[in-house]
Amino acid sequence: MFKADYVMVIGADNSQAAPGDPLDYTVGAGAAAYIFGRRDVIATLDYYVSYTSDTPDFYRRDGEKYPRHGGRFTGEPAYFKHVTTAMKTILRRSGLKPGDISYVALHSPNVKYPVRAALSVGFTMDQIKPGLVNRYLGNLYSGSSPTALAAILDIAEPGDKVLLVSYGSGAGSDAYIFTVTEKVEEKRERVVSVRSQIENPKRRYVDYATYRRWKEASSV
Repeated sequence: MFKADYVMVIGADNSQAAPGDPLDYTVGAGAAAYIFGRRDVIATLDYYVSYTSDTPDFYRRDGEKYPRHGGRFTGEPAYFKHVTTAMKTILRRSGLKPGDISYVALHSPNVKYPVRAALSVGFTMDQIKPGLVNRYLGNLYSGSSPTALAAILDIAEPGDKVLLVSYGSGAGSDAYIFTVTEKVEEKRERVVSVRSQIENPKRRYVDYATYRRWKEASSV
């Protein structure tokens, strides 16, 4: 068994889609990094579960540059089944109810999927909205749920419980419940918040052709 005082975990991706594909209008690029340790933490990891199955909803063939959707497998049998099952399982095992959770951070391929999934389990928009960074940053793939968690930790108060649920095509979901500690107020002053990055006054908007050129250059 691996043992260490501190471990860094990074969720990062440069989401890919074929030019002109509807998927290309929803993807983004981003990363979030966390250091897990035994002391001096901003949140404790209280519970975690995993749920997986062989569901080919999104894939890239060998030798192909861009991924493909699995059509009818993308929604109900893939994302919704795995994300909602992971949420229900961790709530059951922890003995907690949706009302005991302060915030929910879900993997977000778009805005409507995480909202629909969380509402179906009994969460409210007040719990969901702070983690919906997709509407500003697009689908960050591996960086999606970690960035949503970062946005929530920017505003969470000591004692708040946060439910984090990831999703990966193929398919599987991991769910975690954290409890925020008093250290969060001190340590978050050391980082640049997700909101301030989204609202950066120096941000630049470009046309689609420029975006594609930069995207291709960054994916080499």
